[in-house]
Amino acid sequence: MTCFMCKGNVKDGFSTFTADMGECIVVIKNVPSRVCGQCGEVSYSDEVARRLEQIVHNLTDSASAEIAVVSYSEKAA
Repeated sequence: MTCFMCKGNVKDGFSTFTADMGECIVVIKNVPSRVCGQCGEVSYSDEVARRLEQIVHNLTDSASAEIAVVSYSEKAA
């Protein structure tokens, strides 16, 4: 697979996803990703993107802190 930004080689790996939700910043570690070896561009499968949205939504609904740091888990609800 090639990077849509620079046409470099993209490999499966892991990354950290950050979302600034205004009242809370969410950091999700160990996210399955596709990472470009040339420019570092990160992309996610549709399934992972949906899971990230769920995690962020769940955390911001119950956020009692300004920063939430969690590890990505396919099994967590």
